[in-house]
Amino acid sequence: MSDAPRNPESRWFGDTEVDPTEKTHRVHGVFTSVARRYDLMNDLMSGGVHRLWKAQFISAIRPRPGEVLLDVAGGTGDIAFRFLDRAGPTARAIICDLTEGMVAVGRDRAIDSGRVGPILHMVGNAESLPVADRSVDVYTISFGLRNVTRIDDALREARRVLKPGGRFFCLEFSKVVLPGLDRAYDLYSRAVIPRMGKAVAKDEDSYRYLVESIRRFPDQPTLAERIEVAGLERVRWTNLSAGIAAIHTGWRI
Repeated sequence: MSDAPRNPESRWFGDTEVDPTEKTHRVHGVFTSVARRYDLMNDLMSGGVHRLWKAQFISAIRPRPGEVLLDVAGGTGDIAFRFLDRAGPTARAIICDLTEGMVAVGRDRAIDSGRVGPILHMVGNAESLPVADRSVDVYTISFGLRNVTRIDDALREARRVLKPGGRFFCLEFSKVVLPGLDRAYDLYSRAVIPRMGKAVAKDEDSYRYLVESIRRFPDQPTLAERIEVAGLERVRWTNLSAGIAAIHTGWRI
């Protein structure tokens, strides 16, 4: 368990203590299981609110013509598609995901929507990206960072692949800051989401893990500090829905 304290989450798969070498394999299994129902479950679990969060995420990015996006844990392509729609035909996107099943779903969606040309799909680990140094303008990770075994390693990789002047954006579940809502949200996530996963995705255990991973994820200021330690600068965060989710931003200067 030598990754702690630099990567304290590395030994936890939800609420189950594991060896860090085992966690990545388990996460791969979760997303292989849920890939085909992932978008549907996001709609059901959030009542569609995740779409509003992603719209605000893209507005924060302000995609520009000619930019190259790297969307890590990009899964089904939701963020990359929105980015390209805003940035225009001269922009490009690279979608990198740990799980072959998620990449396959995203590739099918890209083909169906006619976005094949400007998108490159690849399988890869956020901790060791198959992407060249200083090669992308924008790095995004949306609801994926909490599933990374070694979060601090992934943050350093984000800095490595960004060009000087490049921008980092993370959208992730976070810590609710409104008293009362925090207890209600915790009750909902514990009691309802795993049952929903069982009924819709036929996989209660995976959705129980996803709920547990939210509770183990660092709060807003702690994550901001770790982003700074990784070498990114001008780090800020914006709470969404009273902190149910948050957007963290930073720059490679």
